[in-house]
Amino acid sequence: MKKTAASKKSAAADRASTTEEAPATEKAPAARKSAAAKKTATAKKAPAKKAPAKKAPAKKASARKAAPLKRQAPAKKPAVVPKKAAAAVKGVAPAKTVAPKPPRGESRTALVRRARRINRELAEVYPYAHPELDFENPFQLVVATVLSAQTTDLRVNQTTPALFAKYPTPEDLAAAVPEEVEEILRPTGFFRAKTKSVIGLSKALAEDFGGEVPGRLEDLVKLPGVGRKTAFVVLGNAFGRPGISVDTHFQRLVRRWRWTEETDPDKIEAAVGALFPKSDWTDLSHHVIWHGRRICHARKPACGACPIAPLCPAYGEGETDPEKAKKLLKYEKGGFPGQRLKPPQAYLDAGGKPAPPMGAG
Repeated sequence: MKKTAASKKSAAADRASTTEEAPATEKAPAARKSAAAKKTATAKKAPAKKAPAKKAPAKKASARKAAPLKRQAPAKKPAVVPKKAAAAVKGVAPAKTVAPKPPRGESRTALVRRARRINRELAEVYPYAHPELDFENPFQLVVATVLSAQTTDLRVNQTTPALFAKYPTPEDLAAAVPEEVEEILRPTGFFRAKTKSVIGLSKALAEDFGGEVPGRLEDLVKLPGVGRKTAFVVLGNAFGRPGISVDTHFQRLVRRWRWTEETDPDKIEAAVGALFPKSDWTDLSHHVIWHGRRICHARKPACGACPIAPLCPAYGEGETDPEKAKKLLKYEKGGFPGQRLKPPQAYLDAGGKPAPPMGAG
């Protein structure tokens, strides 16, 4: 009986221990379940960290920011293809040159009045204006004018005394030895071509015009080396027949003053001639050429010393400071000798100085 009770007690103890250990064994699966749940949760959270889907909107946002750049691209086209603007730039004169167009709103009548006023002003500044080539007869004038191409009148005046001393008439020059003439004309430049021209025109004068210079334009332009400019110089100054001499100075100034847009000498002659009465043509040529040589230079115009500055559309292209502009003046306006060895008395009376002979100081 005692063993039975003892065995019953041990059996009960075994049940109790089994009952007490059961919760521990039940807890293990729960822990495993919780660990698995955590891993699952972590696995579920991992894509959230990478967030490829969430970063996609960021790319869209950057794409949205870049989109305006694509929209702004067409704005570059006007800067690349401004055909009209490029054409306007090409039409403008080079480096520091004013476009030869009439002032805005200037009518034809206003242009004529302004042009004639400029001529009157220049006539007061240069009352002694004259051809700056030394000559004593039409033959000497036509030869000197041909020689003046691509050189100064001063250089021609220093050269012709020896030429005319040796060959005083067309017949003499026509029979000259070319090499001897070339040696005399060497200082004027292009002396071979000029020798051929003056000997050729001398032969034409001797053979076709009896050794006399013709007084008609159509005859003068037939002579070797004689064009319209040379012909008008001869007609205006040797025969008293009005003409406009369009040399480089004349072309430059009438375009600066916007009297014409033409570039061809013959067209410039016609355009400017239409602004003045024919009786003014010869003196007009002298006034413009003198002003171009003394004040309105090609590279550095003396704008600050210019008497017609208020009438000039190109004022400011050169030096505007009066003191600095005075230093740019040439010939008698700057106190220097003129271009003629034997100038008219009126020029000397006005304070002009004769040019030095060849080889002088």
